[in-house]
Amino acid sequence: MIGINLRKLIECCLFVITNCGLDYTAPMDTSLEDFLTRHHIHEVECVIPDMTGIARGKILPRDLFLASGEMRIPKSVLLNTVNGQQPDNGPFVGDTDPDMVCKPDGATVRIVPWAAEPVAVVIHDCEEWDGRMVQLSPRAVLRRVLALYERQGWKPVVAPEMEFYLVARQQNPHEPLQPPLGRTGKPEVGRQSYSIDAVNDFDPFFMELSAFCAQHRLGVETLIHEAGPGQMEINFTHGDPLELADRVFLFKRAVRETALRHGVFATFMAKPMEGEPGSAMHIHQSISDADGHNIFSRPDGTASELFHYFIGGLQTYIPQVMPMFAPYVNSYRRLAPYMSAPINVRWGYDNRTCGIRVPKSGPANRRVENRVPGVDANPYLAMAATLACGWLGMRDHLQPSDPTEDSAWNVSHELPRHLEDAIEVMRVCEPMKDVLGDTFVDAFCAVKELEYATYNRVISSWEREHLLLLV
Repeated sequence: MIGINLRKLIECCLFVITNCGLDYTAPMDTSLEDFLTRHHIHEVECVIPDMTGIARGKILPRDLFLASGEMRIPKSVLLNTVNGQQPDNGPFVGDTDPDMVCKPDGATVRIVPWAAEPVAVVIHDCEEWDGRMVQLSPRAVLRRVLALYERQGWKPVVAPEMEFYLVARQQNPHEPLQPPLGRTGKPEVGRQSYSIDAVNDFDPFFMELSAFCAQHRLGVETLIHEAGPGQMEINFTHGDPLELADRVFLFKRAVRETALRHGVFATFMAKPMEGEPGSAMHIHQSISDADGHNIFSRPDGTASELFHYFIGGLQTYIPQVMPMFAPYVNSYRRLAPYMSAPINVRWGYDNRTCGIRVPKSGPANRRVENRVPGVDANPYLAMAATLACGWLGMRDHLQPSDPTEDSAWNVSHELPRHLEDAIEVMRVCEPMKDVLGDTFVDAFCAVKELEYATYNRVISSWEREHLLLLV
């Protein structure tokens, strides 16, 4: 990946951090109260991610937050669709719509850098009244998968790549999105992959975003311009999957907030523009043992059996958990041949036409890149799903295909074409239910079914244009 104006970005971040009294290199406060006191916090945003990845919760005064020590909200909040509806939640939460107990994870507390006064945000874990994790919680689902690795003495390491579009502000959802105007006063035209000048056209936005990410402790490192007009990519430093999911969850909000301050929209929609590439969340993954050694490599540096089993698991189960990688109708518009998105589960070395890519690296850094997830996916669920696929492969010794050495663009579709098909496949995948939990899988599919039904009630402009007077 190619970075832009690295020195300028670093200088900006250091200036902001120095002048607001924050130390990015310092370890996180172990005491929430100490953190809130030291940073003169007035209010605390208490948030949980729902199944769509939207932040839900409450905003509390500092003293009330410290006095309560927890947040109580209806368990059914986790079941909201992207447009605010809920399926029949009785089978999943009970007929009385009870509360759940949300407890702050002190490791997630952060300053909200764009707030007008000192505000902190804390991500919470969802628990039942007896202390068990709420199975519907995306954070709990990821913890459940990570526990499988922990029992083996293994530690997954991930690094996501986040693509998104900057688009001109508009209020009419029936009008196509347009690229925004940059410093030149003109919108982008054509493909601008890796263009430094195209990124520099939005320097004020990226300078502030970089500063916000540093204050927010998000650990972003590389910025590039992707192929589409106004399409960007930001990469994260590698680390623990739960921590990275938290960072991605907060990053999306930071990008949208920064964009609004600069008079544009930022969208993590998988396919926002007709005829342009969609946006992905590529996930690089490796596994370390208790001694910190990469289990994908043998002592002699060659690829291990576990490496091949992990790929075999991805090939077997990615098509069966597609709603977690491509959660909306729009998600499947991205998965088209010759549009920089996979339509297959082939794998290959440094082969971007495959759904599963193995980047070139030394034995210590051997890793697998899952290129299927869209950037619209819930980061907790996408990481849980990809690690669950790999886990099942290693558990059941699933052999992968031979690596693809040429282009895979001409391979037939190996992924579900539509959300409806993907839901049906996921609902009956028993091995994945065992890993992710029956209750979660059934509830997640119910949410996605309701979203699909809602979409099907909409009459599109294409239908009005071509069917109104011609059939």
